[in-house]
Amino acid sequence: MAEFLFLLLPLFLSISPAIAPFPQPGGPFVGVNLGQDPSKLPAAAEVAALLKRQRVTHVRLLQPDEAILSALSFSGVNVCLCVPNSHLVALATSPSSAISWVSRYVLRFHPHTLFTSISVGEEVLTSSPSSSLLLLPAMTNLASAIAAGGLQNSVKISIPLSFSAILNPFPPSAARFNDTVLPVLRFLSKSASPLMLNLYPNRQLARFGGSALFEQGKELVDPENSLHYVNVYDAMIDAAYSSLSKLGLDELPVVVTETGWPHGGEGTREEAKTYVSNLIRHVLVKREGTPRRPEITPSVYVFKLFDEGGEWGIFGDDGRANYELELAEGGGFMAEVAGGRKFCVAAPAGEVDERALLAALDWACGPGKADCSGIQPGEACYVPRTARTHASYAFNSYYQQHGKAAEACQFQGAAMVTTTDPSHGRCIFAGSELADDRARVVANTTGTQVASATVSLSASSWLLFFTCWLLITTYSSQTSHALV
Repeated sequence: MAEFLFLLLPLFLSISPAIAPFPQPGGPFVGVNLGQDPSKLPAAAEVAALLKRQRVTHVRLLQPDEAILSALSFSGVNVCLCVPNSHLVALATSPSSAISWVSRYVLRFHPHTLFTSISVGEEVLTSSPSSSLLLLPAMTNLASAIAAGGLQNSVKISIPLSFSAILNPFPPSAARFNDTVLPVLRFLSKSASPLMLNLYPNRQLARFGGSALFEQGKELVDPENSLHYVNVYDAMIDAAYSSLSKLGLDELPVVVTETGWPHGGEGTREEAKTYVSNLIRHVLVKREGTPRRPEITPSVYVFKLFDEGGEWGIFGDDGRANYELELAEGGGFMAEVAGGRKFCVAAPAGEVDERALLAALDWACGPGKADCSGIQPGEACYVPRTARTHASYAFNSYYQQHGKAAEACQFQGAAMVTTTDPSHGRCIFAGSELADDRARVVANTTGTQVASATVSLSASSWLLFFTCWLLITTYSSQTSHALV
């Protein structure tokens, strides 16, 4: 142990985040919706702990629940806070009510709880047309209250639109917004706020005719621009882009505030698993954008994290996963509920300090009895010689030895589960497909050597047999001549 600690001393001078957090800062994110019925959620502290373990960085809170907002303090989770339709009258008619609302649900928790946006109403323009006149006044009053709190540059005000607010959406080039949306769009453009869309491809499949699960299927070719669409999700987003372009609002960013697939009722667990897995891969891994705007991949919030009495959650209300996700190369996001290969690596640099990381590394290679031979001098995983890469190797060794149990990747907050293989160069981590390949190569080489030895032995045996036979024959012939 002392020798191992001695080898680690130079690492204090070379700490570097070799395993980057996922998603990358500035890139698109996948968040989750929760809190439609807070009474059906686990305790707020349990929700916050689950979000941290699953590496969820963005949450859309469907009801402004103070217990959850408090539990998210210092969590690093970014909150999109929703305004229920029932609050619109007070917010639209009274600036002081807007100030009180912002003070109660935002300023009281800021800056320890991070806020990115306020989502006003729930598809009001299409689901509650009678309340549509309340939207702009409510948004204006909330924007003023946010500005009074000094958060106008970091907290944006927007509304979630149902896809039904877009007319003639297929093919996407023919799409345009319902006229009732125009005043809201002007507000968003003036305030540099994103357009929020709720997209449910399973409900548009009949109109589109292609795949709603991000799988290969029938293609839709837009006759106006010859763009090819193989999934409904991209076509729906491009319908929004096309509608914005007709209004000269190409610069307006789009955020998908709701999308998902039910695992019961109008859907199945397999469909939900496929859709959510492919959605996450589409946004976080491939980042292919859409046919119309391949350079931009909109961020998205999955509907939703928990069932909350329904059948849309990744998790049931008891905290157990409803299905396993397929997230190879998906980083740490939802890795604990992913099927297939998983690894345990050091947490991002901002979440664990150097001393805690080194203490966890020391424990893993000592009392934890992890196989740390690969990070010794001269071995394949010794370079790069950083605390983060050495800790990742040791943590993963311990994790794999203990059957990839969730509790085996804790290390007092210094570690995280990921579906991205951390192997690099000649350094192969336990559990990697590369390790399987290496084992097969060794087995095949050994088998070839054994076979060659067998062949050689057989040839030698035959040579010995032939020599003996020749000697016996020659001896017999000589003996016969002598007797004659």
